[in-house]
Amino acid sequence: MNLFLSLSAAAAACTAAGALPALLIRSLTHRVKDILLAFSAGIMVAASTYGLLPSALKLSNFITLTIGIILGTLLLTVMELLIPHTDPAHTTELYPPERGSPQLLVLAMLLHNLPEGLSTGISLASSDQELGRIVTFAMGLQNIPEGFLIALFLVTQGSKLSRTFTSVMLVVLAEWTASLIGYLFGLELQFLVPYGLAFAGGAMLYVVYKELIPESHGDGHEIPSTFAFIIGTLFMIGLTEWLG
Repeated sequence: MNLFLSLSAAAAACTAAGALPALLIRSLTHRVKDILLAFSAGIMVAASTYGLLPSALKLSNFITLTIGIILGTLLLTVMELLIPHTDPAHTTELYPPERGSPQLLVLAMLLHNLPEGLSTGISLASSDQELGRIVTFAMGLQNIPEGFLIALFLVTQGSKLSRTFTSVMLVVLAEWTASLIGYLFGLELQFLVPYGLAFAGGAMLYVVYKELIPESHGDGHEIPSTFAFIIGTLFMIGLTEWLG
């Protein structure tokens, strides 16, 4: 339990760490934003396809993997449809005032961080301790640019520093709570851990394809974003091999 508390808290706290520099920055080019998003997407894809899903297959079979992925995808779809939120729109300005409520965007990021937290918790509850460390590291790594972008959006919308920090901490708390649920779920029902790993992997792939890739390609920076995605994927695979 102590290992889970320290690793999961560190991964979630990386969102806050990434947000700190953004509190001092008033602008960011579309190009840099898209590259950061694409790099994060690559890390998440590698963590899912190179860590979570192979581990689910190792512990079960293809049917279990399929059920878990579909359930993860369906849950994120239902949450997107039922919970009111807003996602960044593509305009000539990076963060124009009319984009929508900052609170709704924060809610959107809360939704996106749930599968990340579940991934951390379920992987740490599995019998493969190395998997838990790798997935936790991957989530922490991609949380840094994510926290930076959340804070930057709020600051450029005129949000007070105290309110921006509070919003970021809500995202951190949501991810850590999801990781705790995933961890307790995995400990109490070990036979469902393969389903949980596949569920988290499917949910992460949903976020990547539904949100991160379209967002990183929506402002005319497809080529640098594509290279950033590939570099992020290779970077995470390389770290996995090195740590393994």
